[in-house]
Amino acid sequence: MSIAETQTGTPAWRLLLGYVRPHRRSLLAGAVLSLVTGATGLMLPLVARGLIDDLAHDRAITGALLAMSALVVTNAAVGALGSYVLRRTAESVVLGARRSLSSYLLRLRITAVDRTEPGDLMARITSDTTLLRTVTTESLVGLGTGGLTLVATIVMMGLVDPVLLGVTVAVIAGAGAVIGTIAPRINKASKQAQQAVGVMGAALERVLGALRTVKASGAEHREERALHEAAEESWRQSVRAAKWSAVAGNTAGLAIQIAFLTVLAVGGARVATGAVDVATLVAFLLYVFFLISPLQEVIGAVAQYQTGSAALARIQEALSLPAEPPVRSAPLPSAGEPPASVAFRDVRFRYADDLPHVHHGVTFEVPARGMTAFVGPSGAGKTTVFSLIERFYDPESGEIALDGRNVAEWELPRLRAAIGYVEQDAPVLSGSLRDNLTLGNPDADDDALARVLKTTRLDGLVARLPAGLDTLVGHRGTKLSGGERQRVAIARALLRRPRLLLLDEATSQLDAVNEAALRDTVADVARTTTVLVVAHRLSTVTMADRIVVMDAGRVRAVGTHRELVTADPLYAELAATQFLAAAD
Repeated sequence: MSIAETQTGTPAWRLLLGYVRPHRRSLLAGAVLSLVTGATGLMLPLVARGLIDDLAHDRAITGALLAMSALVVTNAAVGALGSYVLRRTAESVVLGARRSLSSYLLRLRITAVDRTEPGDLMARITSDTTLLRTVTTESLVGLGTGGLTLVATIVMMGLVDPVLLGVTVAVIAGAGAVIGTIAPRINKASKQAQQAVGVMGAALERVLGALRTVKASGAEHREERALHEAAEESWRQSVRAAKWSAVAGNTAGLAIQIAFLTVLAVGGARVATGAVDVATLVAFLLYVFFLISPLQEVIGAVAQYQTGSAALARIQEALSLPAEPPVRSAPLPSAGEPPASVAFRDVRFRYADDLPHVHHGVTFEVPARGMTAFVGPSGAGKTTVFSLIERFYDPESGEIALDGRNVAEWELPRLRAAIGYVEQDAPVLSGSLRDNLTLGNPDADDDALARVLKTTRLDGLVARLPAGLDTLVGHRGTKLSGGERQRVAIARALLRRPRLLLLDEATSQLDAVNEAALRDTVADVARTTTVLVVAHRLSTVTMADRIVVMDAGRVRAVGTHRELVTADPLYAELAATQFLAAAD
């Protein structure tokens, strides 16, 4: 694969043009301004030659001085404007890349998220997209304007003296050959540096996400070493890229100096023989100096392109991860919609091809309305049932039906709009309590909020908080207790008015009083909707209309508590030993 190609085989320059295309007009305006800046600079040696001729022939030099002053001022003003336009365009390119990448990452399939590190994905949307700023201005525009200015300069030098031009081109060609061998090294080092940044981001996200556990385990120093090693690896690769970039830049500078000395020697000899006059030699030497800027611009463009292509490759890798189709959100169910029925028919599933099956032909039916509890030992596949209903994953074979229709045929937003889901770890997002409650129903009014708060016994908490519903809950809800976070997650699900409510051990962190109150709430909800519960307490199981007993990825029995205690030995054992409550 070429160094300028991504893993998808698409050339990096084509990917870059895709990001730049929406801003092509402003980019073109900036490029034109840069060319005008270069053109005014190209005029200065010619005016300087005329000034020297005027001095040599005792002519007035006022006009030449005014012309030079006007060119200098115009060059500075147009150059500043062009720089601003290009920088603004570059920032717009970064903004567009971040928007598209963030939108795509939010649609990633859970299978893709399982295989990647969140910290590395964050690095791609922050660090990698930032590199597009310089690659847009210094690489794309720099290569265009710098290359055109370089060609124009060489043409002007040829008009002044073709012999001296040949000497200059020979020196610069040698430098170009050296730089051509350096460019791949810059690309390799830049990509490795960006990968190290992603590793560091993943390590940092891992530590901060479990900082209490790290501290309680006395593992700060070990985790610190891992972070430092990732940072040092990024530093090493960045220094390596900087080293080769410096070599490339200094090779160009050295070539200009050698060209200047060579032109001075050869030009001096030509002046001595009368082949050219002093004014022509001075004008040519000024052009040699003028070569420095466009030559460095072109070399910088090549170096930045190598760095940018590494960043583009990482961005494209993220954009090639499996994602759900972009669709609009669906309206939530209205109050009068009937509850949903659920059916699994011979479902087989595993989380990855190299992992064992979690479900081995799971089959059961849940009618509309009522509460169904799923019980079984750890690893039986209970939580996976909920993930498959939500279509976080798709089964390897078999069928999952909602309202008699295969969930694969549902539009994802419409499917998920019908479902309220409370995860086992009851995640709470950083922000206010109101933001968390209305996450699934931003249009919920104050009356609906008040009802749900009372139902989940959060009204007392809200009354105690300094800013009520607008109180910030901290990163991952650290200002709330585990039980409060669970009640917030349940309230959030209830606000969606779901036709199907999935509760994955949703009361595991509640005390007995709140657990009993919430159990009554779930019983009330089950009268008007379908409730599926992964249960761990006998009190929850006994109130269920039906119980699905799972073991080793299969459904082994379905029935009521009274039926299963006598009919199924595994359920009888679970009821006697594993459920926290001991009485029927």
